[in-house]
Amino acid sequence: MVRQPLRVTRRSLADLLLAAGLAGLAGTVLYPLVRYLIPPKVKEVTAGSIVAAKVGDLPPNSGKILLFGGKPAILVHTSQGTYKAFTAVCTHLACTVQYRPDFGHIWCACHDGHFDLNGQVIGGPPPRPLAEFTVTVKGTEIVVTRPA
Repeated sequence: MVRQPLRVTRRSLADLLLAAGLAGLAGTVLYPLVRYLIPPKVKEVTAGSIVAAKVGDLPPNSGKILLFGGKPAILVHTSQGTYKAFTAVCTHLACTVQYRPDFGHIWCACHDGHFDLNGQVIGGPPPRPLAEFTVTVKGTEIVVTRPA
């Protein structure tokens, strides 16, 4: 039995190229979609405390956003010289809040939510206060501790 050489016609080559192009397009569209629907696992920090800053790094009447366990937190150095820390996730729609020195309190830019320096809601749509963290100064380090 003699084998005949494989003949590739223009039609079969065009079909093959079209199928490869469609497969590439499907992969290009589906890969980001699958990555979005199944996000990667985020490693949770198990430590209950972090060093947020050094004394003197944060001038009075200012704030600093930091990561605490993969979620944003805010450290505020009040104009009275004390330190306060809260979760930086707004209780309204989970936007990140910021400290506004001109207001003298914490503000959420998404829907104009306002929180005092005790984390309580003083204006806007947020339904609950911000969760407060414990702040201690140990030597030259400002340590923020998660509530128990």
